[in-house]
Amino acid sequence: MQKSAETAQTVIKTQLTGYDLVNKPMLNKGMAFTERERNVFRLHGLLPPHVGTIEEQADRRLKILRAFSTDFERYAFLRDLQDTNETLFYHVLVHHLEELLPLVYTPTVGEGCQHFSEIWRKPRGLFLSYPNKHRMREILADPRFDHVRVIVVSDGERILGLGDQGAGGMGIPIGKLSLYTGCAGIHPELTLPILLDVGTNNRERLTNPLYIGWRHERIVGTEYDEFVEEFVNAVIERWPNVLLQWEDFAGTNAGRLLQKYRDRLCTFNDDIQGTAAIAAGTLLAAINVTGISLTEQRIAVLGAGSAGCGISSLLLRAMVDAGLSEAQARKAFYLVDRNGLLVEGMEGVTSAQAPFVQSRETVAGWGDASNHIGLLEVMQRAKPTVLIGVSGQAGAFTEPVVRAMAQNVERPVIFPLSNPTSRSEATPQQLVEWTEGRVLIGTGSPFASVQWKGSAIHVDQTNNSYVFPGVGLGVLATGARRVTDAMFMVAAKAVAAMSPTVKDKTATLLPPVDQLRDVSMAVAKVVARQAQEDGVAERCDDAIIDERIRAIVWEPKYLPYELAE
Repeated sequence: MQKSAETAQTVIKTQLTGYDLVNKPMLNKGMAFTERERNVFRLHGLLPPHVGTIEEQADRRLKILRAFSTDFERYAFLRDLQDTNETLFYHVLVHHLEELLPLVYTPTVGEGCQHFSEIWRKPRGLFLSYPNKHRMREILADPRFDHVRVIVVSDGERILGLGDQGAGGMGIPIGKLSLYTGCAGIHPELTLPILLDVGTNNRERLTNPLYIGWRHERIVGTEYDEFVEEFVNAVIERWPNVLLQWEDFAGTNAGRLLQKYRDRLCTFNDDIQGTAAIAAGTLLAAINVTGISLTEQRIAVLGAGSAGCGISSLLLRAMVDAGLSEAQARKAFYLVDRNGLLVEGMEGVTSAQAPFVQSRETVAGWGDASNHIGLLEVMQRAKPTVLIGVSGQAGAFTEPVVRAMAQNVERPVIFPLSNPTSRSEATPQQLVEWTEGRVLIGTGSPFASVQWKGSAIHVDQTNNSYVFPGVGLGVLATGARRVTDAMFMVAAKAVAAMSPTVKDKTATLLPPVDQLRDVSMAVAKVVARQAQEDGVAERCDDAIIDERIRAIVWEPKYLPYELAE
């Protein structure tokens, strides 16, 4: 892009004309090409004679979108729009975030991944398949990717709460990067979705004649690790300063891959760190209502995988910052996995779970003959003030569990965070009824408001989109070399600081979804400053950081075109 001396506007110069121009999603303007541009770029006849505006086009697309009968149809329609006219897609998304966020990402993206093979039409992102491992550097070398600064990568093994979707998992990187642009304004040409296609153990996918991925069982062990190592090395060589986000890897790989590579490139895992930050931010907002300080919280977490441990680790650090010793803070956590409450001496406890095991002395007399301590007994014995679900088990927060919690806490804080909606540990309606309307709720996917005694109770979507786009923007603005845990802590506090409960205890816990761009800007600023404090970015004045952030943010609108020589 260059500045035009005559108009002082930003213009786009391109050599593409005719079909080549309108078939490039990032350059296509449809009927909004002006008469001058139609003359210069030989577009007459390819387009209807009417010269329209982006606002008219948005209205036309929204009318079609709203006429569909299912959200999956709307998801497929939006994917087609993104692959046809990218500027228009983002214009619609930015101006209708609350309506479109559930379609572009959770919960509808889950169904999109399940049926990705059926709706795939045009290339977007890269499929790096195991049989092509020797071509990896050749694939990444394409000049189209010269400007890439943010990568989201998945291997499709643990898509939301839906499990192994193989190559269909590409829907997740595409959706996440759409939110980097929609919520934080990072230009689409700076982003690249990648799917590591290492096979799938999903028999339904393997036997589907339309499946687009590598028809092979998942590679594991040394072969898998060597493939990922080759990928990371190729990325570092191609883009030494790229931000790489790991997304929806299985619990057996998510944490260890993050630990293995976090000091080799600028990288984070959103399922671990982003989920932790938004859970912490929402809890801090809830404290404005409950009046129970962070140091007095007792936190039960159902699902002690990468997400559950990530949430617990960040909240533990927040408790220590608030004045507790680490030993005191650890005692406040009750992590329940498939084998019950984590207790010292249990077999199979991972290094990530180890800090949160309860002592045998604490739980003496708890459990059954097999020493299994379930969630209900944790509610009855530990009397937690907070209950968080990242189990992927629909209905796991049963009525007895919730009522037991509500008996001991005036304003129970309950976050069923599992995605998509079909995997939520409880519905908001159930939680409101079982707590007689006293519950404070945060859900992973969007839910409609709940009616209780003639009043509508808003349900906050405790979604990572409040955090990761701003983290990415802050990293890009400073050129940070690494992503630190402290960046997610300040991101959580920034979200909490924007909570409407700061001024009104009866208000929602989180800012409205249509304010996500403002939230991302606030998160970006504190993350950028924290990067400097942590020594992973060069120091500069706050005014310079703010200017760099503003310079990155892209507004989806049509620009004048000029023919390049």
